[in-house]
Amino acid sequence: MTDTTLISYDPATGDELWRGELGDVDTAVSAARRAFPEWAARPLANRIELCRRFANEVRAEADGLAELIAREAGKPLWEARTEVDAVINKVDISVNAYAERTGKKKLDSAMNGTAALRHKPHGAMAVLGPYNFPAHLPNGHMIPALIAGNVVLFKPSEKTPAVGAALVECFRKAKFPEGVVQLVVGGPDEGKALVAHPGIDGVLFTGSANAGIAINRKLASNPGKIVALEMGGNNPIVVTNTPLISDAAALIVQSAFTTAGQRCTAARRLIIVDSMFDAVIAELKKLTKSLIVGNPLDDPQPFMGPVIDNETAELLGESFLALVTAGGKPITHLRRTDPDKPFLTPGIIDTTDIPDRPDIELFGPILQVIRVPDLDAGIAEANNTRFGLSASLIGGSPDDYARFWANVRAGIINWNRPTNGASSAAPFGGIGLSGNHRPAAFYAADYCAYPVASTELEQPRANIAIGVQT
Repeated sequence: MTDTTLISYDPATGDELWRGELGDVDTAVSAARRAFPEWAARPLANRIELCRRFANEVRAEADGLAELIAREAGKPLWEARTEVDAVINKVDISVNAYAERTGKKKLDSAMNGTAALRHKPHGAMAVLGPYNFPAHLPNGHMIPALIAGNVVLFKPSEKTPAVGAALVECFRKAKFPEGVVQLVVGGPDEGKALVAHPGIDGVLFTGSANAGIAINRKLASNPGKIVALEMGGNNPIVVTNTPLISDAAALIVQSAFTTAGQRCTAARRLIIVDSMFDAVIAELKKLTKSLIVGNPLDDPQPFMGPVIDNETAELLGESFLALVTAGGKPITHLRRTDPDKPFLTPGIIDTTDIPDRPDIELFGPILQVIRVPDLDAGIAEANNTRFGLSASLIGGSPDDYARFWANVRAGIINWNRPTNGASSAAPFGGIGLSGNHRPAAFYAADYCAYPVASTELEQPRANIAIGVQT
């Protein structure tokens, strides 16, 4: 980044991929405020139709957008294609969610008129996107916000601005009115300016807990702004008794190492009961070593691409070394396959004997293993975190899962399924440092419009029956 220009690089090759001018926040907010009244006044059916046109534009550009995501975010092409599909499918899901979560209601009350419930948009919404799903996750805020009648100022991650620009271009091609959807290119300074701007009515954020806490602190004295924080997790995957060892290992790998571990729902902690430990670790070690780490556009496709950049790779390497220094026992080493590129092989480390395990989100392919005597101890260890996004139980009986579900603190709780891969047709969010009780996905409609209760009569009708002199 220069003083006025943001440059994006392909993490797999180091080549320059995109460059653009930094956005002017004041100008963008002014344009949004001018566009809002007309957009909010449009019929809902018209806003939905434009969103469907957007989905068609994305569909037409699907191959190019998937390749751009793969190159800029470093995820394999097969995975980038699933992200593009999620962007397209989000429109119909959001239409259904708006009708279910924020639909109109009326109740006739004879002489007292009509009681009505309707929802209104907030206004100008700042959407701050992450780099790991640079199209799908911001789109998961933008489409519900637009359907509800808000206007959107989208600041993509400074690490994936090209995907953000391509996404906004699809809105432009769909003929959205000027000012309704705007791209604000920039880094932390532009993000902070959007959050603090008096013309912004809401902040919809996806990213790290540290950044989310900073936003929450900044707006703590301004309750008029709606704030939805979708943050990370130190997510547990707990293994209890099961005869299906290879399936268990596959679920663990999917949870921990998909997207090179760069998912907020990725499993960070593998908690195994004693009776399963040796068999699961042996199978997990064998499967992990067979994973292909390579360029996202390679053929055949790799399981994992690089992490987002060299700085991230270096920090993850230092974190793995710190766990070893603290008493962790490496099961598979986190290795840098190219000193000049951010390719990492998955690292698995037994941290059972570390007395004070750090409760942080290591956003990459590092999995900490913790050995426990039984399921109850596993549940206690699963809750040994300030986060609360995702958790999964592998094995056990229906009663075991019922106990796990009832006692684990998380917004997503699965059984014999990965910790990641949540459905957009369900709410998505967590507790603790994982969110502020405003789940996204299907429940995004809740924070994109506010309820208005009305009682209505076509003619004024009233009298005062008590306390009036005749």
